[in-house]
Amino acid sequence: MTDSAVADTPIPGAVLFACNLNQVRSPMAAALLQRRLGGRLYVDSCGLQHGEGIDPFVVAVMAEVGIDLSEQVSKTFADLEPDSFDLIVALTPEAQQRAQAVSRGRAVEAEFWPTADPTAEGGSRDQRLAAYRRVRDEIARRIAARFG
Repeated sequence: MTDSAVADTPIPGAVLFACNLNQVRSPMAAALLQRRLGGRLYVDSCGLQHGEGIDPFVVAVMAEVGIDLSEQVSKTFADLEPDSFDLIVALTPEAQQRAQAVSRGRAVEAEFWPTADPTAEGGSRDQRLAAYRRVRDEIARRIAARFG
């Protein structure tokens, strides 16, 4: 998206980020957008299923950029009112299918941002943290491109 396209794209009033368990990608995305645009919109995140709490590597890499996610609680689509969002951003193929189903025939826009799963990264703690940082930074770039 060019700078002029970003400037011409209205900012939605409410954005929902969705992934599979609401433990890694969607909480990162919601927190990054909330920090970027603050009170200009409502932001939330959810998963297709409840996770078992926020991933500790997410807490660590988000703390590096000044965001505390240690109290994040996992939510699903069933815990929210998807119709109350203007935009649902799916970060996994599975969440994309759900977002499309939720948005069909409604005034809810759905976008798909394919995002790597850092939990699949093996190796040392430092290698795993590097994978989470890459995902965090990629989501931040996409947010900047989409929301200006």
